[in-house]
Amino acid sequence: MTTKTVDVLLVGAGAMSTTLGMLLKQLDPTLKIAMVERLDHVARESTDGWNNAGTGHAAYCELNYTPQQADGSINATKAFAINTSFEVSLQFWSYLVEQGKLPSPKEFINPTPHCSFVWGEKNVEFLRKRYETLSQHHCFKDMEYSEDHDTLREWMPLVMKDRQPDEKVAGTRVRYGSDVNFGQLARHMVLHLEQQDNFDLLLSRIVEDLNKQDDGSWNVTLKNTESGQKEVINSRFVFLGAGGGALPLLQKSGIREGEGYGGFPVSGMWLVCKRPEIIEQHQAKVYGMAPIGAPPMSVPHLDTRVIDGKKALLFGPFAGFTTKFLKQGSFLDLPCSIRLGNLKPMLSVAKNNMDLTRYLISEVMQSHSSRVDSLRNFFPEAKDDDWELSYAGQRVQIIKPGTETAGKLEFGTEVITSEDGSLAALLGASPGASTAVSAMMSIVERCYEERLQKSDWQDRIQELIPSYGKSLTDDAALMETVRARTLSVLELDPQN
Repeated sequence: MTTKTVDVLLVGAGAMSTTLGMLLKQLDPTLKIAMVERLDHVARESTDGWNNAGTGHAAYCELNYTPQQADGSINATKAFAINTSFEVSLQFWSYLVEQGKLPSPKEFINPTPHCSFVWGEKNVEFLRKRYETLSQHHCFKDMEYSEDHDTLREWMPLVMKDRQPDEKVAGTRVRYGSDVNFGQLARHMVLHLEQQDNFDLLLSRIVEDLNKQDDGSWNVTLKNTESGQKEVINSRFVFLGAGGGALPLLQKSGIREGEGYGGFPVSGMWLVCKRPEIIEQHQAKVYGMAPIGAPPMSVPHLDTRVIDGKKALLFGPFAGFTTKFLKQGSFLDLPCSIRLGNLKPMLSVAKNNMDLTRYLISEVMQSHSSRVDSLRNFFPEAKDDDWELSYAGQRVQIIKPGTETAGKLEFGTEVITSEDGSLAALLGASPGASTAVSAMMSIVERCYEERLQKSDWQDRIQELIPSYGKSLTDDAALMETVRARTLSVLELDPQN
């Protein structure tokens, strides 16, 4: 077995690992970085264009980020957090475009208005309250609201086709929403990294073992899936950014901070439009209300995408259940992840989430016609033969040790780091890649604390992310300046 020594080992070649690699290379170009990927291509699992929603999640249209409280008020806390986190990503991408380290923005991000659409008196009242709450804040000041059929028809023609004039409907729109091909973005970042000194991309490698050494470093054993050969990489820092595959690797590491964590895999499916003339009539991401018991990744939306340079129209996603943690994983992933330490949390979650289980079973059992029936809530003229089913990626929701119950099911993302900062892992799904820069910056802060305090990294980060260390939620002037720049550089607001 060969042994290579690096400063940073990134496991996985998706949005998270590539973002962390780019950040660290901007902060210190001399770092020796290796990236390992189990597949023979970069960003072909959860990050691939067909395996995620592609929404630049800014909380403009996603109604599940603004729950209604018992007193009728709207809780916008999560919406503000997600909105400002996405702005951080936009700033970093803008810097990379300006510096020529990413290509033309149209290669990975395209302007696509973000709309919400609801029907029925109760839902219309909710959307009106949501708009009133959000639009008062500078982060959402450009949000538009309407109950007028003609206005809504301009925003989303397919959705308003064949609606009865007296039907109670409402919608909101933010014109500068975005569609992001995270797969293309990750591949472009890796392409840049490969051109730098001290960077190695190792494809077709699986991680067989992780062992902590006496000096605090990690020996990571890899197996080449094509040749069968094994190699060991010694690294001062390891990041587990392998999507659904991160949990088994975290368990292999044996760090105390990962004890008790489990995973609940949820699969996804899309209806994909086959008719170009229909695809051309829609230019928006239109999100609706999630069914009761549905996970966040299953919020229904009629979704304009640009994948590999070609416009597409998707509806879904429809959730399903499988024991795989990755789309190209094994049916043994879930059972093999069960340990004595996470058995009670996982059993507790199973007991307390029967509604979710029933929902997933009902989704799996749906026929093609019943899925198109769901689509007709968004596109009344939809015909069965114009749409085909496509399987999306896997998401592994977090099961973590709880306080009130033995285990708690989380639908967000969570960064786990070892006490000494030598290993970090990212678990969970939504909002995922959209907030990759914020998530990876939190890893830099936790695992490179001394470098941040004793070097010029603080000043350098300010160049990469001008709002770093400040609050975009509280500082309206800063948000206006930041947003004007990113919308311009990334060409996201055609009206300006």
